[in-house]
Amino acid sequence: MTKGNKVGKILKQYSMVIILVVIAVLFQVMTGGLMFTNTNLTNIILQNSYVVILVCGMLPVILTGNVDLSVGSVLAFIGAIAAILQVKFKWGFLPTTIVSLAVGIAIGAWNGFWISVYDIPPFIVTLSGELAFRGLTQVVLDGASIGPFQDSFRAIASSYIADLFGADPFVLTMILAVIACAVFVFVQIKDRANKIKNEIPVKPIAGTIALCVVICAVILWLSIEMASYRGYPTVLLIMLVLCVLYSFICKKTIFGRSLYAVGGNRKAAALSGIKDRKTMFLAYTNNGLMASVAALVYAARLNAATPKAGVNFELDAIAACYVGGASVSGGAGSIALALIGCFVIAILNNGMSMMGISADWQQTVKGIVILASVALDLVPKRKRK
Repeated sequence: MTKGNKVGKILKQYSMVIILVVIAVLFQVMTGGLMFTNTNLTNIILQNSYVVILVCGMLPVILTGNVDLSVGSVLAFIGAIAAILQVKFKWGFLPTTIVSLAVGIAIGAWNGFWISVYDIPPFIVTLSGELAFRGLTQVVLDGASIGPFQDSFRAIASSYIADLFGADPFVLTMILAVIACAVFVFVQIKDRANKIKNEIPVKPIAGTIALCVVICAVILWLSIEMASYRGYPTVLLIMLVLCVLYSFICKKTIFGRSLYAVGGNRKAAALSGIKDRKTMFLAYTNNGLMASVAALVYAARLNAATPKAGVNFELDAIAACYVGGASVSGGAGSIALALIGCFVIAILNNGMSMMGISADWQQTVKGIVILASVALDLVPKRKRK
C-alpha cells in the first residue's frame, strides 16, 4: 500500500473525529473562546443528554435497516405519566421510575409485535405510534404542564457526582478522569493482544500509543475544565454507563451480531439460523426502554411534563446515528461513532446559538449536515454498482 493510500485510509477511518475536532476548534475561535468554558461544557452535556440516551435505543433499530419515528411522542407520554404519579399521586422516586420504565418497555414491545409478527412496515407502525402517543400525552396532561417534581427526581438531571458523595469536586473529578484513562488504555491493549492471539492483522503499535495519548489528553483536559466548576454531572455518568453497555451489546453479544446480520441481509441471516423476527422485536422493545430513560432525564431537567415535550427528538437521535456513519440500509454503525455524531450536532447547535444565529438557520444547517452524511454513505455504494 502506498503512502497516499495509507493516509487516505486513516482519514476515512477517523473522518468523524476529524470533523468533530475541526467544528469544535472553529466555534472556539468564532465565539472568542467561550465554547469550552467550564459552564458551557456542562450545558452541552445537560442539553444533549436525552439525545445520547435515545441514540442507545435508536442505533440497534437503525442497524436492522429501519427507524423508529415514535420515540419523541413516547418520551412525552412517559414524562406525563411520571408527572401524574409524582405530583398528583405523590409516589416516590423508585416506584415512579419502575412504572415509567415498564410502560416504555410495553410500548416498545407493542411496536415490535406488529413489526415482527405481522410484517407491517416499521415506518407505518412507528408513525402510528408517534400520532397516538402525542394524542395520549395531551389527554393525560389535559393540555397543561404538570410540575414541579420531587427533589429526589430532579436530582437525575440537576445533581453532580461530587454532591452524591459529599466530596471535593476537583479531587473526585480528577480521580475519576484518571480511572477512565486507565480503563481506556487497558481496553486498547487487551483488544490488540486478542487480535494478535487470533492472528488478526493489527495496526502498528505507534498508532495505538498515539490514540491512547490523544484520548487521555482530551479526557484530562475536559475533566479539568469541568472540575473547576462543579465536577461531572450525574447524568454524564448515566450516559457513559449506557454507552459502554450498548457498545458491548452491539459488538460482543449474539443479539448485537444478529442486528448487523439482519441489517446486512435479512433473508441470508434467516437462512443462516438467525431469528430475524426475534431480533426485530427486541430492537424495538429496547428502543421503548431507552425512550423511557430519556423521558425521565428530560422531565427531571425541565422539572415538569409538558404536552410539547419530545417534539422532533426522534429526528435528533436518527440524525446523530447517520451523521456518525450508521448506514441507511442497515448493517453498519457503532455507539461510539453515533456518540460523536451526537456531539457534532450538539456543538453546531450550541455554537450557532452563542453566535446569535437564528433557530431557522440552525435547522437549515442541521438539515444540510444530515443530507451530506447520508450522501457520503449511499453515493459511493451506488457508484460501485
